Amino acid sequence: MNAVIQTQPTPLTGVGRHVIFRTRGNAHGPLVRMASPADAGTMIKPFVFLDLIDTQEGIGQQGFGWHPHSGIATLTLAIEGRGRYAESTGHEGTMAPGDIEWMSAGRGVWHTGSAEPPIKAFQLWVALPAERELAPAFSQHLSVDDIPSDGPARVLLGRSGDAVSPIDAPPGVNYFIVQLKAGQRWTYAPPQGCLVGWIAVMDGNLRTPDPVDSGELAVFDASDAAIEFEAVTDARFVLGSAIPHPHDLHLGRYSVHTSPAALIEGEREIARIGRELRAKGVVR
Repeated sequence: MNAVIQTQPTPLTGVGRHVIFRTRGNAHGPLVRMASPADAGTMIKPFVFLDLIDTQEGIGQQGFGWHPHSGIATLTLAIEGRGRYAESTGHEGTMAPGDIEWMSAGRGVWHTGSAEPPIKAFQLWVALPAERELAPAFSQHLSVDDIPSDGPARVLLGRSGDAVSPIDAPPGVNYFIVQLKAGQRWTYAPPQGCLVGWIAVMDGNLRTPDPVDSGELAVFDASDAAIEFEAVTDARFVLGSAIPHPHDLHLGRYSVHTSPAALIEGEREIARIGRELRAKGVVR
């Protein structure tokens, strides 16, 4: 897989991938749900939810209070603001701008968080494969200095070129944050079989060669051909690329699993953890 930067004023070839779906998501207060299994999440599995939080107000425990997950992993990318998180496994810590936190819920886990303004962050949910969806929960935190880069792309999950993320994500899942100056070009060539491709633009405007504007999530046609980018203005965006998730999604309120039996097992475990947290007075 190679990532190529260009600055020459030659036209985009237009022979690679094209946008087949775009959305601005649905706003719920300071949170915009850009993808869910009811819409784009079905098209871009294993990526099943993408939330953008963008607010000038603080978010306390009442905003991200204790709640459970199973069958998925979350990747929180702090862009602006500082926050704290805690999990029922005992793992807890702080988030500074540029940091990421990967929480693989597996069989089940509860977590909570708070943040100080201004806040800008993406949280991505990844549907775990069958061999991981009922595994023990675990987390990994990386500071901004620990995240490898390949040209303008910081590699949050997976790899780009020689840059490999230390996060223990499922194989075949790649996720980057990319920053381009106005007029700068970058070509992403995904690994063979990574037919899923999408971007969400947080700042600026792009051509791919189809235009994609700030606040949009765009899904590319199913192919492992290269994707070309040109920044019309200074731009920042996240990009997901993956081998397609082969299972139908079986959904609970906070859970995503590959089968009804796995969903029952995950919901049973998060209920058990919830009872323990209530007995300790952590959750009401």
